[in-house]
Amino acid sequence: MDAVKQQIIRLLKENIRNIPDFPKPGIQFKDITPLLKNPDTLELTSQVLAHPFRHMDIDYVVGLESRGFLFGTNLAQDLHAGFVPIRKPGKLPAETITATYALEYGKDEIQMHKDAFEKGDRILIHDDLIATGGSAKAATELVEGLGGNVVGYSFIVELTALHGVDKLPADVKKEILISLD
Repeated sequence: MDAVKQQIIRLLKENIRNIPDFPKPGIQFKDITPLLKNPDTLELTSQVLAHPFRHMDIDYVVGLESRGFLFGTNLAQDLHAGFVPIRKPGKLPAETITATYALEYGKDEIQMHKDAFEKGDRILIHDDLIATGGSAKAATELVEGLGGNVVGYSFIVELTALHGVDKLPADVKKEILISLD
């Protein structure tokens, strides 16, 4: 990693705070709202996230609810791609498909519109954080279920101790800005 990128990553890391016992006791929530509040870190995050995917001909960025929307739409715009939201059940108005996944503190479901994209489209999956990898794996199942080709994953933060990246296909590009224990 070059020196400039290292400085940017250090600045971004300084703007992520830890909230103990949220949303449940024992969970150490990584809060990116300070990063969003600062116009410089907001812009830098978008630029650094998009850079490795600029020449990959991404058709759609798929963003996971809800914090994956925050930079997912910027990524889509920067990559001249469309944006597809993945949401909690009952939030999307048209016909959907559903995937279930495990959280570090329970289970959940996500949904995507059945007509989100065309078979063979090149998809970048984005979320702010990867922990256990359950939601990213479920998003992959949704994308592949519609015939999409996942060509990359983008995360601001990885919780390395939970090994979530191991649940994702080894041969697909992964960009993680900040790794935390």
